[in-house]
Amino acid sequence: MKIILDNGHGRETAGKCSPDGRLLEYAYTRELVRLIAAELESRGLDVSRLVPEQEDIPLKERVSRANKLYQESGKQAILISVHVNAAGQGGEWLSAKGWEAWTSIGKTKADDLASCLYEAAGAAGFKLRKDETDGDPDKEGHLYILKHTLCPAVLTENLFQDNREEVDFLLSDTGKKAIVDLHVAGIVHYLDSLT
Repeated sequence: MKIILDNGHGRETAGKCSPDGRLLEYAYTRELVRLIAAELESRGLDVSRLVPEQEDIPLKERVSRANKLYQESGKQAILISVHVNAAGQGGEWLSAKGWEAWTSIGKTKADDLASCLYEAAGAAGFKLRKDETDGDPDKEGHLYILKHTLCPAVLTENLFQDNREEVDFLLSDTGKKAIVDLHVAGIVHYLDSLT
């Protein structure tokens, strides 16, 4: 199974940072994806980074790349797009907090992957932001990368870049390790469930 890791946004994407500028989402998620990939590869898993560039690659191109990797893998791939959430426009500190994951609308193969990630996030002690109206915890939406990617795809929102306490945690070595570990644990659990 190929694991495709995507990181949120690019260096020129406006507003994707903490109010004090310490956390830049494009740089932070690239660091997380690099660390997640290294840990998965150390376990012998097949990983591809979707956007190694620093620039914001358009969603249509990201989807094209993901679908090409999916086809090349013999249709044996999953995608996780790693982001940091925001309650506002980046100009002020707010109080929203927690971890959440998104899938496309309806019952899809991505729901099981998202549930494994939620389980890992809960085990790590994060406040979980859920929508259980359809029987599983993930939130659903018309997010382009989820809607148009052929393989099961989940977008994770890893705490809030406009919550001062969560930014402090995210930037700490402990916080980075916790976010990396929950992704690795969730992905490994999902892969184990397939066998």
